[in-house]
Parts: sequence; structure tokens; C-alpha cells
Amino acid sequence: MALPNRVTPLGELVADPARGLVYGNRGCLHDDAGRIRRSHAGKRWIACRLEFKGWKRSALMQPGRFTELFFLDEATAFAAGHRPCALCRHEDYVRFSEIWRRRRSGDRNADAIDARLHEERLVARSRARRLYDVELATPPDGAFVVVGGDPHLVLGGELLRWTPAGYDERRTRPAAGSAMLVTPPSLVAVLRTAWSGAVPLVHPSAT
Repeated sequence: MALPNRVTPLGELVADPARGLVYGNRGCLHDDAGRIRRSHAGKRWIACRLEFKGWKRSALMQPGRFTELFFLDEATAFAAGHRPCALCRHEDYVRFSEIWRRRRSGDRNADAIDARLHEERLVARSRARRLYDVELATPPDGAFVVVGGDPHLVLGGELLRWTPAGYDERRTRPAAGSAMLVTPPSLVAVLRTAWSGAVPLVHPSAT
């Protein structure tokens, strides 16, 4: 039976048997019976490699351990508000931090980055997801917007509808009009640098 540890672009946790290409966590979200009890435990939300130095994973969602999360691709992880892990993706994290500091010179460490991202992904004193009004012509490749009630990946002149197994519908990106931006603004700024890292930015179904 699929575990409820697949992450949507909106940061929600769903159960789906399809496998993602990116791994991560945001603390221990489950109880001793494996039931999801909270959306996050702390401000450190990270995205990792599926494999690192041959480390072997034990059974998922063990009592008292962090909840192992899986994302379709890094675009999905960014949309959900996760940044590269400083351990298994050290080179990515260093480059990410350099890009971040050029935009926000005051945020000089992981705690500051995580605090800023937490403000951008959730409404203050709430678990509600924060979305942003945006002109559809402006988001860079890899960003997500909500169109017709569903999250869509921006890729070139197209909008691709997200599903846990991949992108299954395409529509032309309008030259005018607005939508709700899902990806936090600071991560949109990273995407504008034509970001690529140790994990796939987009799932093969996108191309």
C-alpha cells in the first residue's frame, strides 16, 4: 500500500505508488502508527538525492524518525518550498547559497534561508499555503502556477499539468493574463538563473 509521503507542488502529502526522482524531509510528521499528524516540524525543508554514498535506508516512516518525502522532480520540490540539502547535495547547496546571497545579502546561513522560505510558503500563524498573483508571461521555466484549479509547470511556451506520475496535459502559455504563483518568490529568483543541480529539475514526462 502506498504511503502518504508523496509531495504535491502545493506542499500537500498524498499517497501514490508512482516513484519520484527527489527525496527530502521537513521533520517527523507521522505518529507511531505511520499516520500523518502535521504538515511540518520546523522550518528546515530540504530536497535530497535518492541515493548518497551507498547509504541503506531502513523501513520508511519509523516511529520517532523524520518522515521520508518524495517529489516528482526538483521543480516540484521548489514549488513546495524545499531547498537543496547541504549534506548530500553540498555543491548544489553552496551554489544555491551564493545565488541567494546576491539577492538577499543579509541571509548568510541556512537558518536565515529557511526562515525566509517559511515566511514565503505559509500564511503567518496558519498552515494555509501562500500563493502570489503573477502575470502568466513572467514566471521562468521550472516555476509552478495554478491554472483551472490544478498546479501546472511553466516550461517554455507551455503549461504542463502536474500529477504524481508525471505531466499529462499541455496547454499553450497565454501571452497575457494572470494566475496564482505557487513557487516561493525567492526560489523563483533561483530558477531565473537557469538552475540545474544533482537531481532532475523536471521529470522526463515534461520533455
